[in-house]
Amino acid sequence: MPEITMPRLSDTMEDGVVMLWRKQVGDKITSGEILVEVETDKAIMELEAYDDGVLERILVDEGSRVPIGTPIAVIGDGTGTASSPDSSGGPASDTAPGPASPASTTCGRTDTTGGTDGAGASADSAGDSRADRPRSSPLARKIAAERGVDLANIVGTGPGGRIVRADVEHVADTVPSNGIVLPEPVRPAPNGTPTARDAARSPAPEADVDELPLSGIQRVAAKRLTESKQQAPHFYLTRAVDITALTAFRTTLNETLAATGGPKLSINDLIVKAVATTIRTNPSVNVSFGGDVLRRHRRINLGIAVAVESGLVVPVITDADRRPVSEIATIGRELAERARAGRLQPADMSGGTFTISNLGMFGIEQFAAVINPPEAAILAVGAATQEVRIVDGEMVARAILRLTLSADHRAIDGATGARFLQDLARTLETPLRIVS
Repeated sequence: MPEITMPRLSDTMEDGVVMLWRKQVGDKITSGEILVEVETDKAIMELEAYDDGVLERILVDEGSRVPIGTPIAVIGDGTGTASSPDSSGGPASDTAPGPASPASTTCGRTDTTGGTDGAGASADSAGDSRADRPRSSPLARKIAAERGVDLANIVGTGPGGRIVRADVEHVADTVPSNGIVLPEPVRPAPNGTPTARDAARSPAPEADVDELPLSGIQRVAAKRLTESKQQAPHFYLTRAVDITALTAFRTTLNETLAATGGPKLSINDLIVKAVATTIRTNPSVNVSFGGDVLRRHRRINLGIAVAVESGLVVPVITDADRRPVSEIATIGRELAERARAGRLQPADMSGGTFTISNLGMFGIEQFAAVINPPEAAILAVGAATQEVRIVDGEMVARAILRLTLSADHRAIDGATGARFLQDLARTLETPLRIVS
């Protein structure tokens, strides 16, 4: 009777949250079917079953966080099926899950290094067998129960159509309650003073704060970035770059690509390619600090920071220096779409050697980003603004973009960082360097 245990799905994962059981107790299971959705420190993963049989027991409630190796379900031949105590498919008994036994099996095969082959996570969304129950977050279900909102009447706006907290609150605030038993009004005692029993039934004053549980991504980001600031001595270098020629170059490239059916390029796509090209001639910024060694990476794998509902994720474009800018654009869009849908795989976020964070689309002109460990540098990209410059003795309007390099002084010194920014500026100001 194999136990399904919480798998390790990334090298930084310590525990996981059971987000949604896709099968119920008593359901027949075929190897390869999606069994459960788990939130890791990086994404929401769909875990496959590796055994045929019957889901006999669910040991962990949706919304529960458990350590790696903890049994979360049991698949058998059906003779040991136990009824779930409630309709949510919660644990079949009140016994807390214990540590994994040697005979247990894991959704998502892992190796001895703590990595994963990704076989336990499916990038394709499978249909939810629990058709009578809308996909929703644990917090959304909690708020719906408290405020008497029927999830069946809500259209979710979260990843994959999942109902999130904001959807429930919107309905609760705009639709009158139906069939909700309200607390009885406080009836004063004969002397005009409410009794203790009456006071206990009176509604509590509304809280002036909402406490929202951190997602796995937010918890790990908070931990790792705090460690980054505490352990890595950051220094910052900012350079203003004239991208007037780059903007015109992009227009020309897009006209050519449109005629051949290629993807439309953004300024950020060109910056990513320019960074990769510049790192190739400045390998000293493509490093990690390793205590008594400095690790210089041979591959240029660029992490691209993407904001999602549950926090910030950093999918990686591998070997960016070897890819044409059109391929970088295509890969970047695919990764961003999967990130926002919560469907990134661990391999999509592994192996980064240098990160780019762009907040220009929000109108932020300049900022300093926190280094993404174990990398030694991150480039912050702001919005381009029209500014007056002196060109050939005349005042003209130019498109100016500010780049800020945050670097770990243990691995990169000031001169090395300055040379990198200098060469990057030259590449962006002479766009043909990007595709050469």
